[in-house]
Amino acid sequence: MSAARRWPLRVAALVAPLVVAFAAIQIASRGTAIPIRALQLLALGAPALAGYVFARHGRWFGGGALVLNAALGALLLSFCAAPLPAEAPYLGDLPPATPPPTLAVYQLPTGVNHRTAAFAYRGGGFGDRRDFAMAAALIVHPRGDLLIDTGFGRDLPRQVALMPWRFRIVTDYQTATPAADQLVAAGRDPARLAGILLTHAHWDHVSGVADLPGVPVLVPAAERAFIDGGGWITAVARTIPPARLAIYDFDGGPYLGFPRSHDVYGDGAIVVVPAPGHTPGSVIVFVALPDGRRLAFVGDLVWQREGITARAERPWLMRRQADVDAAAVRAGIRHMAALAARFPALVLIPAHDQRGFAALPRLPDR
Repeated sequence: MSAARRWPLRVAALVAPLVVAFAAIQIASRGTAIPIRALQLLALGAPALAGYVFARHGRWFGGGALVLNAALGALLLSFCAAPLPAEAPYLGDLPPATPPPTLAVYQLPTGVNHRTAAFAYRGGGFGDRRDFAMAAALIVHPRGDLLIDTGFGRDLPRQVALMPWRFRIVTDYQTATPAADQLVAAGRDPARLAGILLTHAHWDHVSGVADLPGVPVLVPAAERAFIDGGGWITAVARTIPPARLAIYDFDGGPYLGFPRSHDVYGDGAIVVVPAPGHTPGSVIVFVALPDGRRLAFVGDLVWQREGITARAERPWLMRRQADVDAAAVRAGIRHMAALAARFPALVLIPAHDQRGFAALPRLPDR
């Protein structure tokens, strides 16, 4: 074969695995219309082409292409199901709680991020499109109403512009009514909130803080430090005036197998436990309702409930981009899976799973 014909094959052998990797990331991250079958065929053809080039047209190019294909294979393998080992069964009982009769919890959906199950957990399908919830939850308590996270706020386009290009090209979001506007529509004065209880300080959980001026933002000390040093992912959080960041301690004892806890009002209705890993100061918020139901707002410990029910961590690339301590996330997943097995009625509410929020009523308008 002439040199003029060999060069396109060599280049194609090197480029093909890169194209497959980019397409896989795009499909997982955005739920794009790239045909899954075409990706599968290209993924099979890329190593075959590399082998042909290695055997017929030069070991340098063919060898390089084979190395790239091996890396591609490792990347794709990280999307495959690999359940974490089960933790020892949890044998304790539900902690006592005396929620006031008027306590209520509402969902405030503020938008969605178009993703796929493959983006969220190992074993999720590339063709299983998921609209990741971007939401807040309002806890109505007679001693002071709290907002868990804020979801998308009014100034979202400017906030997204603070993100790096590599993040923006794999993010496809759709906005709805910001939480502050939903409160006003329901006849509730946002300024009367007792606080915004963050599960963690990533951009999509604090976007609406600016819409709620003067309301304290409740974070543990570890998350307060992360806001200052978290890089681009906490750029939006760094726009919060420092005086609004109210640090709380985990001053209570063990709770459901977690070593420390913070009982917000001392009645067992709203209990916060540390769950580091996604960020250093990530937390889980347990809520006890007057009808006996228990809710677990797990933040971004997992992005979809299968992360807990199937003990499935995020794929490697997503872990590397999103989690500061993957081992701690694994420990949290295993423990929450043990709790879910012990208490099947426990309502799991990952911050980006619409199915969890569907268990909550929407805040009615006036």
